Amino acid sequence: MAQIRELVAPPSVAPVQVTATGGAATATSATAFADALTQAAAAYPATTVDTSPSSVRRINGDMLPNGLAGHRNGKVPDAAMTAVGDTGHRLWQPAAQQLEKLIADARAQGVTIGITDSYRTYDTQVDLVRRKGLYSQGGLAAAPGTSDHGWGLAADLRLDDRAQAWMRANAGRYGFAEDTPREPWHWAYQT
Repeated sequence: MAQIRELVAPPSVAPVQVTATGGAATATSATAFADALTQAAAAYPATTVDTSPSSVRRINGDMLPNGLAGHRNGKVPDAAMTAVGDTGHRLWQPAAQQLEKLIADARAQGVTIGITDSYRTYDTQVDLVRRKGLYSQGGLAAAPGTSDHGWGLAADLRLDDRAQAWMRANAGRYGFAEDTPREPWHWAYQT
């Protein structure tokens, strides 16, 4: 608390309302403000960070599995990627495993799902913007370094009407969601 008090200046501030889950405090001086911050912070229980591959945290605005935390979009090393069956496509290992199961289960029900795109390097993302334009400007490519493909978390799927309906009904059980409105073929793995 002494460190908080040292950072708060001048010694007198306008009244401030500090609110946190579990309580609120009003401060009329720097000391009272520091005390209010301490009280507000105490309302939040101490937390630990789960470092298992399935836990998620925000990195540069993206909600990402901790297993990708040490990497950059479009720069995920080959060791973190896994082939999706014999398709020639690669995704982050848990996403690849789930997509492989999804495709097999669909096939067992007479539904064919193919893959047309998966992990994209940063350079591939730059090239795609050049060829297809930015999504925000009516094109079909995310800004380089922001695509789910650059994390190995998205696949573009070859889907006929029956396969699209199957995906919409079942993909969530495998962790996949259709998250790009103008791209019904784009499915992202969400842990």
